[in-house]
Amino acid sequence: MPVPPRDIHVIGVPLDLGQSLRGVDIGPGAVRYAGLGPALRALGHTVTDLGDIEIPKRDQLDPEQDPAFAKAIAEVSAKLCTQAEASVATGATPIFVGGDHAMSIGSVSGVTAAGRTGILWIDAHGDLNTPESSPSGNIHGMPLATLLGTGLPDLVQLGGRTPKVLPEDVVLLAIRELDPGERAMALELGLKVLTMRDIDERGIAKVVREALDHLGHTERLHVSLDLDSLDPSIVPGVGTPVPGGLTYREAQLICETIADSERMTSLDLVEVNPLIGDHNRTAEVAVRLAESLFGKAIL
Repeated sequence: MPVPPRDIHVIGVPLDLGQSLRGVDIGPGAVRYAGLGPALRALGHTVTDLGDIEIPKRDQLDPEQDPAFAKAIAEVSAKLCTQAEASVATGATPIFVGGDHAMSIGSVSGVTAAGRTGILWIDAHGDLNTPESSPSGNIHGMPLATLLGTGLPDLVQLGGRTPKVLPEDVVLLAIRELDPGERAMALELGLKVLTMRDIDERGIAKVVREALDHLGHTERLHVSLDLDSLDPSIVPGVGTPVPGGLTYREAQLICETIADSERMTSLDLVEVNPLIGDHNRTAEVAVRLAESLFGKAIL
């Protein structure tokens, strides 16, 4: 089903401070090189590339002075929040291209200022850790917990609003790895968590419709798509691969179903690491999925 023409803003977020593996900072360039803008224009959309959010150079930061680079991530998140809020205020549909998943603290903080927003978090992981529960201490494993109001104060209080999202406005999809603290938080908050087992047992079509139905009460829909939700055999260029992920067709059907709903108002594409994998393959998959999200169909 064709999607009505959109005014799309592409915002690069070359953030590599939220995790330890280098290379994800060149993800936005790789996705652009794979043809994101031309692909969306070919579908009839207007695409404006707003360039990249400025990120402090990792090699110039002192982790002893700024543990887990939390202060630097808070500064980046504040800039991204401002740009995201400005983008949605124009009526545009922003695509935030990462970069590690810590960037979603800024993107979601900004877009939720426009109204009550459902969050469809498509990921192998829950990203529900806190500084106390995280085995690694890496902030890219904490963004959803932060947005729900638990975590480092400078990040939780970003933009002067907390929480940014309510538990009933969140669905996690394609989950297959949760740390103990994440599992406890998901159960405590009553989050809707749709795992790979749900997909295996009931089929992707039913599960994705269940996810969208759960968020049907919200005014807006933000899709946060971590490429590691797909199986590593399809997207080798991710930093935290987990076997047993989505097939390409399952991922594409998720995107096609979201497009059919015409509800998506903003999008994250995160964790593309071109230094891992094969000839920019993961970025190319990201572009194909973005095409499906914006209305490319077989017929």
